[in-house]
Order: sequence, then structure tokens, then C-alpha cells
Amino acid sequence: MTLLPMVKPFALLLALSTGCVLAQDGAQLPEWKLHWSDEFDGGSRLDPRKWTLCERGTSDWNDTMSDDPRCVVMKGGRLLLRGFANDGKDKAALPFLTGGVTTLKKFQFSHGRIEIRARFKSAKGAWPALWLLGADDVWPKNGEIDLMEHLNFDDKVYQTVHSDYTLNIDKSNTPPKGGTASIKKDDFNTYGAEWDRDKIVFSVNGKSSFTYRRVSEKGAAQWPFDQPFYIIMSMQIGGSWVGGPDPKDYPAGMEVDWVRVYARENVGHR
Repeated sequence: MTLLPMVKPFALLLALSTGCVLAQDGAQLPEWKLHWSDEFDGGSRLDPRKWTLCERGTSDWNDTMSDDPRCVVMKGGRLLLRGFANDGKDKAALPFLTGGVTTLKKFQFSHGRIEIRARFKSAKGAWPALWLLGADDVWPKNGEIDLMEHLNFDDKVYQTVHSDYTLNIDKSNTPPKGGTASIKKDDFNTYGAEWDRDKIVFSVNGKSSFTYRRVSEKGAAQWPFDQPFYIIMSMQIGGSWVGGPDPKDYPAGMEVDWVRVYARENVGHR
């Protein structure tokens, strides 16, 4: 698996030697440099220097998380986050088990550009998500950046920001906190966000899909996005938003090809 897709051999060598991002035609884009990535081509074991399994919690997104090894699988140069019916090996009284991974306490970055290439097997009640959380406060004051959330059999994804401002201070959706983007739901798609001190630009397959802007007069709570953020990739089944699952649709899950984070020279990271 190559580090950067769809580039000519010479352009690939240039990218590897300079660390610069390339356009699809191989043109050098010097403003971005590859800062951190996982291509998931290291064999059958998830890299413990980069990822930790998501722990079970009480929120809709993590209340079926399990450390069952069948939930998080490395196979064929890809990461599989799976959801399936609980066959009793997990003693908790849960009808379904799911897997997720996070870079919490292992990698975080402030501002920059992130792209994740993934696809999923759709199912009624399935809710795969690719997202970021702020590391310097508690939710929702720390801010949340949702690169992708997919529900059921939809041919679209949701891209959203959450914060104390959007949830508790101003519920008028001003400025708009999210949008949707069309996808080919059975194929791989690349979900991304590029952000600086003034805006977050979401994308799908390299095309801008939604922009959330800083509005200074709204105060600091409207923009908690200057702190470091860490990555979460989660598979969930059921919940108040996605609805109940249909057992005949499972197992289901999300397949992640790669995760790449790019930075400019003056971007902060930890």
C-alpha cells in the first residue's frame, strides 16, 4: 500500500523525500506536510504506540464497546471495526458488541488537516463515526469535530461541530453547526477537515462540503478549536439518534484504509 494514492512514481518519491502533499496530478503543494499517519500495513497487530481501544461508557456512542478481539481486527492492510450480536463471550448484558480506537494520550494536534479513507457495511442501527475531541477540557466545552457520522443505509453522512456554545448557549444554530454530504455508501470515501484559527472546512473525497467559522463577537465558547485534538474512530449499534438495530443485518462495521494528518510549519502538535 503506497503512502499517497494515485500519484506517478516520480511524484511519489518526491513526496516521500520532502514530506509535501501532492495533488492528484502529482503537483507539489508545499503548504502541507505529512505529520502523522497510520496506513495499517504493519501486519495483524494494531500499533499500540498510536492507538488504544475505546472503553465502554454510558453514552450512546460507546455503551456497546468491547475489548473482544473480534471487534477490532487488522486484515489485509486495513483496520476493521466490527459490530455483531453478543454470543455470550462478553458477560455484560448487551445484545450487541462493537469496537473503536482512539489516539487519546498518544497523539493530538491543533489546527492542520486530517483525512481518513474508510467504507462501511451498512445495517439498520449501525452508526460508524470518525471524529476528534479537544484534549484540554471536558465535553462539551472541549469541542468536538465530526468528520463523518453515518446512519443505517443512508447515502449521505453528517459533518458537525459540537461545543458548549452549540448545545447549551445558543441553540439557534447560528452559525450553522453542521451539514450533510453525499457519498457512495458501499465504496471507500475520504473524509476530511482542514482548520485554522478562523474556520473548519470539512470535505468528502477532496471536495469542500461544509464550513464552520469563528465569530469573534459570540465569545470564546463558540470557538474551542484552538486546543489540541485527538482522534476517535468508533463503530456503534443502536441509540436514540440512529434507532434500533435489525439483527439480520449483522455483523456489520467500518473498514479504515488509512489515517493521515498534515501540518503547516507553524502548526502546534503534541
